[in-house]
Amino acid sequence: MQQFDLLGIGNSVVDVLYQVDEEFIKKNKLDKGVMTLINDEKAEKFYSSLKNGLEIAGGSVANSTVGFASLSGNPAFIGKIKDDSLGKSFSKSLKDLGVFYDTKPIKDGPGTARCFVFVTPDAQRTMNTYIGACSLLSPEDIHEKLVENSKISYLEGYCWEEQLAKESLVKAAEIAHKSDNKVSLTLSDPFCVKRHRNEFKELIKKHVDILFANEFEIKELFESDNFEDAAKEISSMVEIAVLTRGKDGAKIYYDNESCEIKPRVLGSVKDTTGAGDLFAAGFLYGICNKFSILKSGNIASISAGEIISHFGARSEQNLNELIKKELKDQ
Repeated sequence: MQQFDLLGIGNSVVDVLYQVDEEFIKKNKLDKGVMTLINDEKAEKFYSSLKNGLEIAGGSVANSTVGFASLSGNPAFIGKIKDDSLGKSFSKSLKDLGVFYDTKPIKDGPGTARCFVFVTPDAQRTMNTYIGACSLLSPEDIHEKLVENSKISYLEGYCWEEQLAKESLVKAAEIAHKSDNKVSLTLSDPFCVKRHRNEFKELIKKHVDILFANEFEIKELFESDNFEDAAKEISSMVEIAVLTRGKDGAKIYYDNESCEIKPRVLGSVKDTTGAGDLFAAGFLYGICNKFSILKSGNIASISAGEIISHFGARSEQNLNELIKKELKDQ
């Protein structure tokens, strides 16, 4: 089997993006700025009643693999879909964008997952997600050779909502470490962290080398109101902790050291969808190429900065050329 730099394991979701106003958020009683799980009835209601949505293959870690490919990396992805029109669209989209994907789809049962992303004028995104076929990811989907042949396995925290998916992540982590490869995890969402706090801590202690979280997620993990206190806790548990802070950039902890990463805003902020996903893609790309922590962090910041300058979670510029230009002195 061919060698891969990055193997993403996560939810296979078709993102459906809408630009909405604040009144829409209030009228539909949505929790602004967070991800909420919805059932098939509500998913169908949104899908049938809302028009002009932008549909793209998504899911947090899947987005990261696409970003990784756009940086000229060699990624693969594992995630469950149904053999339906959205599933076929998801599979084709990933492959067309340079991501190796061959997870076997289900024939019957729930449809391919979709995430309704409502973007308000302040560029915040509110997500309502129908998990659907994603929930059926199982240990049988984790191909041992694929994990063994990937430098880093990148796990999605959202998968921790389902027992079989939990077992899948642990299986992948165990195979990766037996092969002397690295394991990375994104905490995904503060509510997800709150639901699974103790299990996440156990997972991190046993299996995670590189952790990604935003400031809200990391404070929730340690039930702390203080970012620095939470950062100190996590830095003692992993090799590298990458903690993003929105407009304040990011702070990365490693080898009893830390470095600040400044935000790179390439124009006005239009849509924060995918910012964290592309930040992770850029950082992991740097690590896979044995760049310094600082350079990897700057690649991450530039990648995220490009994404938030337009609508949607796909790069509109050549990221490699952009990074060469922005980091010409590094």
